[in-house]
Amino acid sequence: MEDRQRLEEIINELNAYKAQAEMLNQQVETLKATIADMEIAQETLDSIKGKKSPETLVPIGAGSFLITEIKNTEEVIVGLGSGAAVKKNIDDAKESIEEQKKELDNIMQKMVSDLTQISQIITQKSPEAEALIQKIEGTQGNPIN
Repeated sequence: MEDRQRLEEIINELNAYKAQAEMLNQQVETLKATIADMEIAQETLDSIKGKKSPETLVPIGAGSFLITEIKNTEEVIVGLGSGAAVKKNIDDAKESIEEQKKELDNIMQKMVSDLTQISQIITQKSPEAEALIQKIEGTQGNPIN
């Protein structure tokens, strides 16, 4: 009977690790999207810097946009998190975005490392579970355990 208990323990562990891996995968994908969004912001700032009244499209919802002119291409409002924002010049804004991007990239690398470790644990534990399954199936017809 202890083989069945050990198998149940391993399966529970594997399920927990797989759930954790799935969660980390989702978080990594979210970070990738956020970093891509920051790169777009940096490119946009580069493209408007120093231009006089460049035109841009402003989304208004339902796939619709307004064509507008940017009156101030020297300053931008930058989000700091938690609903706070500050006005910065273009170069300072790009620097802030770059710092945030590096921080998110470091977090993402840590998550990828954690994901690799979890995958290795799953790979190590799976054969043990398979061996126990084979052992239990082989002894089911035998009343002596």
